Amino acid sequence: MKRCLVISDSFKGTLSSPAICRIARSLAVPGWQVDALPVADGGEGTVDCFLDACGGQRVTAVVSDPFGAEAESFYGLLPDGTAVVECAAAAGLPLAEGRLDPERTTTYGVGQLMAAALDNGAKRLILGLGGSCTNDGGCGAAAALGVRFFDRQGRSFVPTGITLAEIADIDLSRRHPALDDVPLTVMCDIDNPLYGALGAAYIFAPQKGADAACVQRLDEGLRHFAAVLRQRLGIPVDKLPGGGAAGGFGAGCAALLGGTLRSGIETVLDTVDFDRRAAGYDLIVTGEGRLDSQSLGGKVVSGVAGRCRALGVPAAALVGALALEPDDLAALGLCSARSINPAGVSFQDAKAHAAAYYREALVKLLEEMS
Repeated sequence: MKRCLVISDSFKGTLSSPAICRIARSLAVPGWQVDALPVADGGEGTVDCFLDACGGQRVTAVVSDPFGAEAESFYGLLPDGTAVVECAAAAGLPLAEGRLDPERTTTYGVGQLMAAALDNGAKRLILGLGGSCTNDGGCGAAAALGVRFFDRQGRSFVPTGITLAEIADIDLSRRHPALDDVPLTVMCDIDNPLYGALGAAYIFAPQKGADAACVQRLDEGLRHFAAVLRQRLGIPVDKLPGGGAAGGFGAGCAALLGGTLRSGIETVLDTVDFDRRAAGYDLIVTGEGRLDSQSLGGKVVSGVAGRCRALGVPAAALVGALALEPDDLAALGLCSARSINPAGVSFQDAKAHAAAYYREALVKLLEEMS
């Protein structure tokens, strides 16, 4: 009996990673045992993906929502003591639906989740930054973890997007002491800087409700925040790749919380102990919605394929759309790469029948590899 492990990213808008896992686990292909692990991207659902892959428990906590009201939220606690927090659980776009306002929303609740996990004895923190409705540079979260911000009159306050420009000084002396010993890994798959034309405000704030004038104000606030970090703490984040993630939360994590920004897929693979697990399989099947030139720069397929190549385990990819030349596919080290969609079908048809098409493609691949 051969063994196959499916570890695929979502096909955006058609199939989620957990849905792909359900399809794979339901298959009965003669000669094959098929297992599956979901892939988290740092956004909504990240905690559940890690719990599915590793076991553990969902821990609830009452924290601040993006506007400061109390709300029940959660984090994941894995068997090895790793706590997984997703920004979306306390500062996600759906939580601000109908009242989007990146000048006033806060990541304070995310920091409260992190503090709760640390108080609960977490040995490691993983923070997913996807899907935020904020633009506060992570200052809200840092404040919940004991970091203090002062204005020009020496008054302590919790900055939001509109008040970043009022920060005159930052004090880390009361930061949660566990952050000195507990590693913080920040899942971040974008390389946008904190500010500027490609920064947090200009690229991401419009989808959070910002008009052109608001974007400019937010960007000016982030520039000021970076200047204070540089001048008062000696920490330069101006050009930090990924610093602009989640409204500047990436930069805030690195400068204020001692976090390390890292590729989401590499974080996932390490946390689920992929190298040890993969060694027992005859085939690893990965995938994502579109396999193109961007996939070569550290997305799920390239991350999984690279690990498999180093382990000597064959890897194949099932994708929604295949847009790579043969030489690029060879460079990834894949033994097979194909679209799940029949030739000529429309996107509407592909979306409507994605589950069936994925099932058929996976069965055909396994039969060919028998």
